Amino acid sequence: MKKTRLCDLLGIEYPIIQGGMVWIANAELAAAVSNAGGLGLISATAGMSYNDDQIENLKQQIKTARSLTAKPFGVNLPLLSPQIEDLIAAVINERVNVIVTATGNPALYTSRLKEAGIKVLHVVASVKHAQSAERRGVDGVIAEGYEAGGHNGLVPQVVDAVTIPVVAAGGIADAKGVVAALALGADGVQMGTRFVATHECIAHPNFKEAIIKANDSDTVITGRKLGPIRILKNEVATKLLEMEAAGASVEELATFLGPESRSRVGQLEGDLVSGEAYCGSIAGMIKEIKSAGEVVQSIVDNYKTVLASLR
Repeated sequence: MKKTRLCDLLGIEYPIIQGGMVWIANAELAAAVSNAGGLGLISATAGMSYNDDQIENLKQQIKTARSLTAKPFGVNLPLLSPQIEDLIAAVINERVNVIVTATGNPALYTSRLKEAGIKVLHVVASVKHAQSAERRGVDGVIAEGYEAGGHNGLVPQVVDAVTIPVVAAGGIADAKGVVAALALGADGVQMGTRFVATHECIAHPNFKEAIIKANDSDTVITGRKLGPIRILKNEVATKLLEMEAAGASVEELATFLGPESRSRVGQLEGDLVSGEAYCGSIAGMIKEIKSAGEVVQSIVDNYKTVLASLR
């Protein structure tokens, strides 16, 4: 499989990053992906109850990952988190290899993280954001459009606009998706939904099974006023779409979603009626639950065959 500058930057064998999925990007999953040659990411909220100590949870997740792999792994942190200062301090103190930041200004912490020897990737949704992140000194950007498969339009534009490595995110589940992303100029890919449906991921079995059964039209985008997300169709999704169509305010939408995260209810507790299940439309291509290592190895094994078929 093609080795890119992302591999050199992060010290990994294959240019594959596992998404740092809120609530379910656990240490066991991250370690399995890293052991397979990619880069596993941990979420600070992985597996925790809504009111648990996020800092202690992150420290424990890092400790567990270190007990399972000697290879590089990273942490995914939303910069708008109320506890971001303490989370950044924890990442630095624990000497994590890589951090992926999102939903905020990378200028706030990038210099501090890099001074600590941590590689910084920042999630962007536009060319403008990518250029701004590069000026702030990040080591690479993850181009993630609101639509699943959004990298098809976003990635080549970002590649042309920056000099740092670009990672394509969204709509990738196999070797075909990886080849397509690299052909568009990306230096690597980030995969979320495919790694949910793995044995190591702590997502509830109901969520994994829903992904396996989903087709290409079983997801919708909701929350455009709060922050667009793609989720599996269910009663919550239908209600949100109805409220948005009726002109509901941000406050009304937030009240409906409630003080506790419906995404945790759906993804960790398995309530796919009243909970949200973040999922790309690429779920229609996922037909079985595998180990994380098998997912990575399948991409590696099929990469040359897919590439050859294009010639």
